[in-house]
Amino acid sequence: MAELEVKQTTSFDLFRFLYKYGTIILIVLLIIGFSATNPSFLQPSNVITILRSISIVTIIAIGITISLSVGGFDLSVGSVASLSNAVVISMFVWYGQPTFIALAAAVAAALVVGALNSFMIVKVRIPDLLLTLAMMFIIQGVALTYTKGATISENMILSDGSYAEGTISSLFAKFGQVPYIIIIMIVCVVVVHIFLTYTKHGRCLYIIGGNEEAARLSGIAVNKYKILAYLLSAFFASLGGIVLASRVMTAEIQAGGPYLMDAVAAAFIGFAVFGAGKPNAIGTFVGAVLIGILANGLVMMSVPYYAMDIVKGSVLALALAITYYKFK
Repeated sequence: MAELEVKQTTSFDLFRFLYKYGTIILIVLLIIGFSATNPSFLQPSNVITILRSISIVTIIAIGITISLSVGGFDLSVGSVASLSNAVVISMFVWYGQPTFIALAAAVAAALVVGALNSFMIVKVRIPDLLLTLAMMFIIQGVALTYTKGATISENMILSDGSYAEGTISSLFAKFGQVPYIIIIMIVCVVVVHIFLTYTKHGRCLYIIGGNEEAARLSGIAVNKYKILAYLLSAFFASLGGIVLASRVMTAEIQAGGPYLMDAVAAAFIGFAVFGAGKPNAIGTFVGAVLIGILANGLVMMSVPYYAMDIVKGSVLALALAITYYKFK
């Protein structure tokens, strides 16, 4: 009987260790494996490439992390990023606006979406998953209608047959370049980590996510904090779309859509990092690093691009399995 108890304790401790540090161990193993197959994997230039590639994913995933902190889930972030991407480039190319006005317009468009999301969720009481799924398609359609289904770029041909005369400012172009794109990502992670971990407002978000009714009875303004969470989610989605626009210098059709699954995966992987057991900015960043290393390493191994989603989907499924096995 005593031996059985010892075995059970050992097994539980092993699970806890793997739960807390499994993601870090997997990242180390991937680095070792990819480096063994391709020595150039660890070259500084490739490390910078990985960080640059995960910057937009991380910024968008930070928004999802905040919505998860109140027990919600924002699926509209990809479409919001697409909308902001289109608005900011159009402000330059179509209307010849300065950088500040272009950025303000893109963020304002995203905050309108965040306000609509929070109103429908808080006041109308539509489940967040269903509402943001519907909004994902609505905003996607709005973005396509706004751009008329065309890519927005400098010197593009307008509907009247003339050429667009606006240019994208050199200041805006720097946002998507190294090292600025990496710095923006790091600042977002650090600021949100401090906000969620060390401020009263961040703790209130976590309390609401843990037990909304208990939070309400303890005097926390639940509805206000939920509104804040969805506004911040929209803001970071917008920031991701703006950085993407700066990186490619055009507004592609549905540009933010491909980042949704990676952002969701990064946010959920973050639950288990260091045994946090809750959405957190540092864990989200580590999750994005894992996805970035996987994608970069598989490309260097000449794995076909159409097989990438199999790997990413498997990683997300594993993260969800670990999270819900632990907490449900």
